[in-house]
Amino acid sequence: MLKKIFTKIEKGINDFSNNELEVLKPFIDEEVIITKENNTFEINSKYKVAIVKINKNTATLKDLSNEYKDIRIDFENLEGAYDNDLVLAKRVFNPRSKTKAKIIRVLQGTKKEVLVYKRDNKFYTLKENIELQVKKELEANEEDILLIDDKNFEVIKKLGNISDAKIDEQISLYLYNEEFRLQKPLSVEAKMDDSNERVDLTHLAFTTIDPASAKDHDDAIYYDEEEKVLYVAIADVSYFVKEGSELDKLAFKKSTSAYLPGKVLPMLPNELSEDMCSLKEGVERYSYVFKIYLDIENKAVLKSEVFEAIIKSRRKFSYGRIDRVLDGKFDTHTKEEKAIFDTLVSLYEVTKSYRQERLKKGYDFRSVEYRLKLNRQYELEGIDVETSSPSHQLVEECMLLANIEASKKVNTVGIFRIHEEPPFKAISKLVDDVNALGINAKLQNDVHDTITHIQKKAKHSVIKDEIDELIIHAQTQAKYSSKNLGHFGLGFSSYSHFTSPIRRYSDLVLHRMLKSKKTPKNIDEICEHISIQERKIDQMVWDFEDRKYARWAAKNLGAEVKVKITDNEKGTCVAYGLVPGMKIHLDNYKGQVLFSKQKVVIKSSDIITKKVFGSLKY
Repeated sequence: MLKKIFTKIEKGINDFSNNELEVLKPFIDEEVIITKENNTFEINSKYKVAIVKINKNTATLKDLSNEYKDIRIDFENLEGAYDNDLVLAKRVFNPRSKTKAKIIRVLQGTKKEVLVYKRDNKFYTLKENIELQVKKELEANEEDILLIDDKNFEVIKKLGNISDAKIDEQISLYLYNEEFRLQKPLSVEAKMDDSNERVDLTHLAFTTIDPASAKDHDDAIYYDEEEKVLYVAIADVSYFVKEGSELDKLAFKKSTSAYLPGKVLPMLPNELSEDMCSLKEGVERYSYVFKIYLDIENKAVLKSEVFEAIIKSRRKFSYGRIDRVLDGKFDTHTKEEKAIFDTLVSLYEVTKSYRQERLKKGYDFRSVEYRLKLNRQYELEGIDVETSSPSHQLVEECMLLANIEASKKVNTVGIFRIHEEPPFKAISKLVDDVNALGINAKLQNDVHDTITHIQKKAKHSVIKDEIDELIIHAQTQAKYSSKNLGHFGLGFSSYSHFTSPIRRYSDLVLHRMLKSKKTPKNIDEICEHISIQERKIDQMVWDFEDRKYARWAAKNLGAEVKVKITDNEKGTCVAYGLVPGMKIHLDNYKGQVLFSKQKVVIKSSDIITKKVFGSLKY
């Protein structure tokens, strides 16, 4: 009620019930609310009633009527308020003219579970590092991690102590409200007893190509070289996960599988993700198949069909094995494998030509991924550096073709993967940034030409990978939408996600739409939720990995590591070589050039806040 009352006052609405007037009385007595001559009300200019918004490094007071600018507030002035609380704040005189405020009391707050840690007999929120004004004694040891009720400070759960590396997974899951993934999975009885007539493709030599450690296999491919037809078979998850079922509701809530180092927190129960929905070698599996007729001369698609089928994957290959095959190193193999390898080599030449055509409108970014490896104590023991190899590109082009064809077969309102063109301001800044690094680029006729122009200029530069990073950061973020706005980065006018329904809810929804020819009534809600979830899970994984880096640094104080400067304003760098990807804050930064390579000695590491500090070695 309070929020409604104060919103009315801010908007100048003078229509209050007797109950509302009764609620207003104490605020009038305190002179927080002033009664004007015509019996209307206004909030005393000394005060502000607002909603607290807390981000990682900042807290703000958000105006109820959205008519005034948000006011920043120091963490020490929160007085026990937390995110989304309705508060009464008093404006503070500030000689530098910027409006500041201090919270007097929380007017309305919902019960929240907050992760905190104890240090020097004080308690701090783990996510924002805000000191809590705890009004009671909490039983905890130094650097214990607790889940508490932020209103009455009751301990809900003790997660453990930060000294135990096993705690990292729980911390990341609780910080991002994904702890429900630790609950016992739903029981599933999955059987292949489809009453619909499926196309029998078990005679075709489908294969899966995945990381060596993969347990779930979403996709399998087969290429008919003679007919120039590509088959992309995708796990038929929608057969097993019925719309509106408890299994479906939980999958929607998760929206995506979460891939932590050495572990997957799947969107679907293991009985499905690793068994009945996985296109395993040598067993019959239900699949949803795209049959794509290729016009190889024009690097185009003549036509495509999508249908329910049953396949039997002949072989499960790793990317590494297929890379060797594409390099002409066939290793030991059976006669059947040799036939498969010959077909894959032929398909690679086809996809390579399609890729060259695609990159006339899209972009080729030199991306690198770091795969953290943990030991039995859940500590960092090594890092694999993964780059896009020929086998990755072979599979990627096949999946892109299926995704494009799927997007063409849905209604005008569907579920699209969109990536909007970056604004002129971002591209103009990008040109300034690369010029500051000595690349000597200029704005071109359009955004695409400007980006490819920068890439050509940087092609032979020692910082070409870093230039690609700057280009990526200048882009807008890809997301899901019910409206087709195209995919700028890939250069496609229409694009959807079809090929990974085991790990992405978007693909499951698309399968259902293609089968039923119907669009869910809540498609906009679905698109918004899964887009938010995708970003949140990325942040959760980064949080987990950064804490593993911090643990490594804490055990290697005094170690010398190679780094490159990544922020010449904040003085931060990222390691390469021994521990690639570890972020380090420099305590003696003196204006070194952006992306310049340096040597740093690790000085300290705070595992809880994930901050690693080091000194440049001159």
